[in-house]
Amino acid sequence: MAKRDTLTRRRLLGTSAAVGSGLLAGCSGSTTTETPSGGGTATPEPTATPDGSYTVEMAPVGRVEFDTVPEDWLPYTGDYADMGVALGQAEGLQGIGLTARFGTHYYDDLPGVSVNPDELTALYDGGTDKEVFYEVDADVHVIDPNFMINRLGWSQADVDEIDGQVGPFVGNTTFSRAYGWHDYEYYSMYEAFEKVAEVFQQRARYEAFATLHDEVIADVERRLPAERPDIALLYPAGIPPESFYPYLLGEGTQGKQWRDLGVGDALAQNGVTDAQAGGGTVDFETLLEIDPDALAIRLQGEITESYFEENIRTPLEEHEVASELTAVQNDRVIYGGLTYQGPIIHLFQLESAAQGLFPEEFAGEELFDRQRVADIVTGEFDA
Repeated sequence: MAKRDTLTRRRLLGTSAAVGSGLLAGCSGSTTTETPSGGGTATPEPTATPDGSYTVEMAPVGRVEFDTVPEDWLPYTGDYADMGVALGQAEGLQGIGLTARFGTHYYDDLPGVSVNPDELTALYDGGTDKEVFYEVDADVHVIDPNFMINRLGWSQADVDEIDGQVGPFVGNTTFSRAYGWHDYEYYSMYEAFEKVAEVFQQRARYEAFATLHDEVIADVERRLPAERPDIALLYPAGIPPESFYPYLLGEGTQGKQWRDLGVGDALAQNGVTDAQAGGGTVDFETLLEIDPDALAIRLQGEITESYFEENIRTPLEEHEVASELTAVQNDRVIYGGLTYQGPIIHLFQLESAAQGLFPEEFAGEELFDRQRVADIVTGEFDA
């Protein structure tokens, strides 16, 4: 199915192995401005050969040659899973690291698009053994091998074994830029999405999404108020919360919707270290010193408004210290979404963030056409 260029087989792979608390609490970080259809790092076109094979080049693994287009595929994080679904590859999706981290519930609003998480192999169960990769037997692993080494405790030999015996790795850890081991090229969401489109030979779907994305962003930016809040993006260390893992907005695809909205990062402005860069938790006393305009509380899984009200807003309103926060007093405690987002989930999370922060402008409004998204995924669009 595919083979790795031997000159780049070990290119830039990390060596340390550490599974931090952020793997369970939610991974993060933040980025520079996304450039889906122009600007940024130039992306070479995949190289085709007379026999129909082609190559895709992506840091850190380098060039990977494909004899045919992969059918069964395996991501680890929901951002790459969402990219594959957007490219019409849901049928071949075989598994995911943790199903709760993959926002399949967003697809319920897209006619003809669905992924049943119960049918996916969960790769993480107190760890990730390489044997599950043999069991799944995917044609390609849309995973940064450095993530397997530095976050999940694999060795270089484990990576090489699965690469050679099962299928190649093609991926780059883009959701966060807080990891010290990531000393090679980063990609914006749409730069990574373009690479995945090359893997699956789905250029037309990628371009359709890039066009839609640009249109939605342009419309949202046109309507944003001149004065925008400084927010704190937080993940509860417990429910009800007494402290939080802090996440910064400046790097990584996980923070793209907040950067799209042009909000300020109250945590970064006050020298707080991102949880994925080794930062500890922040308590209500610390937050009161910072006193952000709004709190965006990240939670994994499908979160209902009643759950959020009962387990987040009400406890903060009733807390002796938290109730003094400006964000709590002004009813600006909003749902912060999932960590992992590709092009589909990003549209939903951008809409949710805009509605939560700027209800006077966006409340109750759908900011993108669900049917248009569904048509791109199902192939019912004019290329």
